[in-house]
Amino acid sequence: MDFQKYINRLAIDGEQYPTIDFLSELQRNHMENIPFENLDVTRKVEILLDTRRIYEKIIGMHRGGYCYELNGLFQLLLTHLGFRSYLIACTVNKPNGWAKPNTHAAIIVQLDQPFLIDVGFGDSVRQPLPLTREERTDVSGTYRVIKEEQDFYYLQRLEELGWKTLYRFSDSPKQLTDFTEGCLYNQHSPESSFTHGDIVTIATKTGRITLNDLTVTETKNNQKTKWNLTEAEKQKFLKEIFEITI
Repeated sequence: MDFQKYINRLAIDGEQYPTIDFLSELQRNHMENIPFENLDVTRKVEILLDTRRIYEKIIGMHRGGYCYELNGLFQLLLTHLGFRSYLIACTVNKPNGWAKPNTHAAIIVQLDQPFLIDVGFGDSVRQPLPLTREERTDVSGTYRVIKEEQDFYYLQRLEELGWKTLYRFSDSPKQLTDFTEGCLYNQHSPESSFTHGDIVTIATKTGRITLNDLTVTETKNNQKTKWNLTEAEKQKFLKEIFEITI
């Protein structure tokens, strides 16, 4: 596994020390250079939680992935770069209630205090988030992590009507293989958010670009624009905007 190729894809060329500033740069650049996408899921290409296969897909084939792939590989890179990090299991808050428990993977990085890191949740916080209710704001919104129950933390985003919970998590360390059941569920279950159509999304410096099947949503400085593509235009869009060839 060539970590330098991974670092090159993130457009990192400065000093590499395990500091909060470098961690912030890594997270931001990861989200702006590697898309979240479920194209293997919708095309019935089996996703296995094998880091060498994931590396070949994301770095070798210049693809994206979903949470297990993106956060699983990123956590390896963080460890390689000297960060104390581990995976955690999260439960997503959907409009109709909690999703299947512990089927989202994120990362905890321990510096002077623990920070939540997530490069595999689509439109979410782009910088390390402390677990102490401190708010962090970036182009995508204002976020915090609170602890309301003995064993659970809650990632929240500030919206017009107040704080909305995106997911909850325990800070207990997990291995990538602990997500095998969740990975199978998200690939095959009709209740999964990823089995009903193509989703590709990437952060930009001013917002985000998302492709849902044939519909594009572009957010620039909190202003959203939507338009539809033909199938031929979609393939061109995948290549030109997301640098993905299927």
